[in-house]
Amino acid sequence: MSDSNDKKESAKEGIAALLNPAEMFKLGRLTLFSRYTVEGNLAGAHKSPLQGPSSEFATHKQYGLGDDPKHIDWRVFARTDKHYVKQFDDETNLRVYLAFDRSASMDFSSSPDGPTKFHHASRLAAALGYVVVKARDSIGLFLHSDKVDLRVEAANSLQHLNNMLKRIQQTPPSSGSNIAAALHEIAGAVRRRGMIVIISDLYDDEAEIAVALARLRKQRHDVIVFHVLDPAEIDFALMKPCELVDLESGEKFGVDPKAIAADYRKSFNEFLERHRKACASLNIDYRIVRTDQPLDTFVRAYLEERKRMSK
Repeated sequence: MSDSNDKKESAKEGIAALLNPAEMFKLGRLTLFSRYTVEGNLAGAHKSPLQGPSSEFATHKQYGLGDDPKHIDWRVFARTDKHYVKQFDDETNLRVYLAFDRSASMDFSSSPDGPTKFHHASRLAAALGYVVVKARDSIGLFLHSDKVDLRVEAANSLQHLNNMLKRIQQTPPSSGSNIAAALHEIAGAVRRRGMIVIISDLYDDEAEIAVALARLRKQRHDVIVFHVLDPAEIDFALMKPCELVDLESGEKFGVDPKAIAADYRKSFNEFLERHRKACASLNIDYRIVRTDQPLDTFVRAYLEERKRMSK
């Protein structure tokens, strides 16, 4: 019986393999709010640069051919004896694009029982995608390593999300990294203002990544960076001499953790700080995502914080 159940679990793909029903129930009541103006197709909960019918007043314009008489402001007419119509800020659905890193370094786990960075990132993508779709917003994907390997246009349906997650699972980590080049390619492909969610371990040239992030912000995208890391990368809790393997180059080298621990932690903290500062200077949300922390707790806390910031 247990062998049969194991086979069923391993055969699962899509959202069912990444989120359990209890997690989906909790996530279904959350919303990913944009902090900036976006452009979309459906009526939703996010501010649009286009003007149209909604509940939030924006400005007046003089009544003209084609304007709806029901929007005439009669109070203004009483004061000026001229016809002016009210204009409103339209609200729209949000297009969210995941920039998902599948380079070989994402295949790392420090524990045989723990998730790899790629698997934890896949669960994060599933959680965010589920929140987006349930809120009637649209989700899309750019899966990349040293180039964009797969592009999925943004759409709003659970079936679309499920198929997108299957594509991620069917394209495991491999190859090297060129995160900046992938982000520049995404900037060239996504012309309408939306949200770009970067899910990566960010192991690449920090200065080049910062330039690519600046381009996305210059295009007025709302950008979020989720920095996915294994606890061993952060804490460096290795105790005994061992051999480490670079997952992208295949290079092997022996290390004595006790001898290099202080220098490693200093260098790694400087690496994190460079990313923090670059994102802060561009008004980009930056969050470290540890693979040993409960995903639903992290997502809920972040989305509730973002909701407060979006008001």
